[in-house]
Amino acid sequence: MESKVTKTEAQWRAELPEPSFCVLRQGDTERPFTGRFWDHHEAGIYACRGCGTELFGSDSKFDSGPGWPSYFRPLAPDALALVRDRSHGMERVEVRCARCEGHLGHLFDDGPPPTRQRYCINSASLDFRPAGKP
Repeated sequence: MESKVTKTEAQWRAELPEPSFCVLRQGDTERPFTGRFWDHHEAGIYACRGCGTELFGSDSKFDSGPGWPSYFRPLAPDALALVRDRSHGMERVEVRCARCEGHLGHLFDDGPPPTRQRYCINSASLDFRPAGKP
């Protein structure tokens, strides 16, 4: 993995659109069925909106029903950091970008085979790179 990305809050705020800043840097969650990738089916790579790290391939994306993009495996396990999240009276696993520590979403164990995992990710935390384009 490339070196860590460290910026001030002011730098992040200046570089990211407001919805992406709120999700990546403040841990917000976009409303279901509103993000640009929840019903997106083009072949390619989903990367961190904050630092560009490649996170998920379209071949691992699936429709899980709740209105956020869902993936059953990351491109590289070390691209993600998993953190225990006890907010809102629940116990969950938060998914962050390992490189910039941006909040991406949460991990659940109700996904499809072969991993049975569901990475439930906010569209605002992602960029998309179509297949065949650099």
